[in-house]
Amino acid sequence: MTDSSVLWRPSDTAFRDSALARFAQECGMDPFDYEALHGWSISEPGMFWSRLWDFAEVKGDKGAITLERDSAAPMTGARFFPQARLNIAETLLAGANPKRAVVELDESGSRVEMSADALRAEVARIARGLRDAGVMPGDRVGVVLPNRIGCLVTHLASLAVGAVWTSCSPDFGSAGILDRIGQVNPKVMFVQPHVRYGGKQIDLTSGLTDLLHQIGGLHAVVTIGDGDLQASVPVTSWEDFGTDGPLVFEPRAFDDPCYILYTSGTTGAPKAIVHRTGGVLLQQLKEHMLHGDLRRGDSFMWYTNTAWMMYHWAVAGMGCGATTVLYDGAPVLKGADGLDCSPLWRAVETEGLTHLGISPKYLSTVMEQGYRPGEAHDLSSLRWLMSAGSPVSPRQYDWMYDAVSADMGFASISGGTEIMGCFLLGSPLHPVHRGRLTVKGLGMAVNVFDERGAPVLGRPGELVCTEPFPSMPRTFWGPDGDARYRKSYFSERAEIWTHGDHATLYPDGTAVIHGRSDCTLNPGGVRIGTADIYNVCAQFPQLEDCIVFGRPVEGDEEIVLCIKMAGGAKAEPDLAKAIRSRLRTECSPRHVPSAIYAVADIPMTVNGKRVEGAARSMVVGTALANRGSLANADCLHEYAALSERVAL
Repeated sequence: MTDSSVLWRPSDTAFRDSALARFAQECGMDPFDYEALHGWSISEPGMFWSRLWDFAEVKGDKGAITLERDSAAPMTGARFFPQARLNIAETLLAGANPKRAVVELDESGSRVEMSADALRAEVARIARGLRDAGVMPGDRVGVVLPNRIGCLVTHLASLAVGAVWTSCSPDFGSAGILDRIGQVNPKVMFVQPHVRYGGKQIDLTSGLTDLLHQIGGLHAVVTIGDGDLQASVPVTSWEDFGTDGPLVFEPRAFDDPCYILYTSGTTGAPKAIVHRTGGVLLQQLKEHMLHGDLRRGDSFMWYTNTAWMMYHWAVAGMGCGATTVLYDGAPVLKGADGLDCSPLWRAVETEGLTHLGISPKYLSTVMEQGYRPGEAHDLSSLRWLMSAGSPVSPRQYDWMYDAVSADMGFASISGGTEIMGCFLLGSPLHPVHRGRLTVKGLGMAVNVFDERGAPVLGRPGELVCTEPFPSMPRTFWGPDGDARYRKSYFSERAEIWTHGDHATLYPDGTAVIHGRSDCTLNPGGVRIGTADIYNVCAQFPQLEDCIVFGRPVEGDEEIVLCIKMAGGAKAEPDLAKAIRSRLRTECSPRHVPSAIYAVADIPMTVNGKRVEGAARSMVVGTALANRGSLANADCLHEYAALSERVAL
């Protein structure tokens, strides 16, 4: 790549002062030679993860064995630290910022701050309540809570007693929550009957009451805030749950379950992924300390709901000594004069955030409004901006370094709920290249395979991981969980993790994610990533959003692009012509859609991700696997009739 693609470079001091540089030196490696460090981390995984355990000051006993290999099952049979005993909550709370462990903000402007001692005391109270309710190690604790301190306390208290914590965001709706938490039979549920979002008070009482009557194995319900819930088990208020006392951490084996998270459910019932205690902790501490340069005394906030893996990921930053900043509410508010894009940037200024995490969708909204955070706020504290959820377009890179700050690192990170971490992410020792993910994660043997199963550079292929890593799922919950887990990630290539992303790795170690493999377009037998088309469409201010998918035609496939217009803009043939022209110029003639339709809305998951498969299913007339996974399933009626319309 040319120097013109470099938007930011690390300072010389980073090669001395960053945790990544210090870790490299402690391992006898040169901080200037990341390729060698990465090669060592995947060729000697037991030694690497053991060194990381010590460097991150993980509490517990790691035992004498770092990795047990299985020649018959090199990935699925590998066991890290089989003798270890540890507790995630103990390590996180030991690292908590003493004066300001956690700050809670919301869209109304309220603020609550809690010291480490106060947080530990509250965690101890709720942990005692869980034990009194009969919660034993391995039992599930479910929550339907917004992103506030109460949710964080349930999270840490559940881990402290050895329970498995599982969460859904209040905006999922009772059917979506039952599809997920209903699978795992939690013994205790924490819920909040009234929440606020986008300036509106939302009463969840009826839906929660219905939900609680359908959850099997439930022993107790705890409510936060006002609300009169009816359940067939005792219902206790937050204030009355638990008693004051010492905080006792239940030692857990490395592979004991800690979290259950759920897939989007767009291709069937959501899969309940069971995660390992030690693997999640080591993976997330590695990513925060080494790749994210998160330091003691920093302040870190990721805009997320409590169901997305980025919530769990953000909470782990506490173990680095950083203040965890929570935000509940909409990141962009509707006002009398239009949209208010200031809430997250105001938090950077008032809280002195050093790290802020957002999503490409949020970036697009702020860009479309012409908002320039760097001019509206003092963002001098911000060292790192990060994004996850979908690919970040080159145009969004340009905007961040122009409208936010030219003096910050940026990390587009890519991994998933399945691994509770990242395959590709940032680095404090590498430049930021326009439109590229920066490095392969340490300890992650990431590669891209072509259709032959051969590794390729500079050409698109399937993103894979060829060596074991500790945060691989333990299993899927339910009958035949191990078999379903292996089918999902190892059926295409025996004992090689196939992630389901279409990607390109480059000789300099950077990468591009083109989109999900199951959404890859295939006109004329040539595979095309959806992100390439989305990046071009993002350049048109007339478009609020869009979705692209393939439609079968006489033994081939044509590309269909559906566009949702921004307020006041009209879908006209000249616009469609301009989109096609730019796709032909910036991508290739094969990227040009055969049909472009204007639609009222774009199908999205409750986490705000486009659902290309649902749109395609409606257009071609196949059954839709799980409408409950969509936030706006009603919009699909329009897609069922698209083929009868005249395209632009």
